[in-house]
Amino acid sequence: MKTQQLLKVRTSGKWEEGLKTSISVRNFSEFIVDEPKNLGGTDEGPNPVEYVLGALSSCTSVMIAFIAKEKNFSYQDVEFKNEGTLDLQGLMGVEGVSPHFQTVNFDVIITTDEQDLRIEELKQEVEKRCPVYNLIKDAGVSIETNWYKK
Repeated sequence: MKTQQLLKVRTSGKWEEGLKTSISVRNFSEFIVDEPKNLGGTDEGPNPVEYVLGALSSCTSVMIAFIAKEKNFSYQDVEFKNEGTLDLQGLMGVEGVSPHFQTVNFDVIITTDEQDLRIEELKQEVEKRCPVYNLIKDAGVSIETNWYKK
């Protein structure tokens, strides 16, 4: 029987004005979440879904480091490029249109001397274990990942 190993994470937030919110995480400096001017914000920070894409990159980076160590996989650098598509009708409350991402395209560019088969094994394990990747996937979002060797 497996014993759960639960980790709680906490944040707090405070509405500042308009569409701008300040967010606090642990003992770090507060950061601003806002919307671009064309969506009614003041463009003083990334919007929530941009943070989700950033979280996808950083979570993948963490998982690559963990799994590479486990599998003795050597790499020198990793870069990430991602793009998500939203249907604004969902945000406006149109029935039957989801407000979350419709699609996410996610590129991982890894600098390594490892063979393609080992890169594919790393990719599969990262996709299996990355919390943010699985949050997006389990929400029913079509997520396309492409890993490129540099």
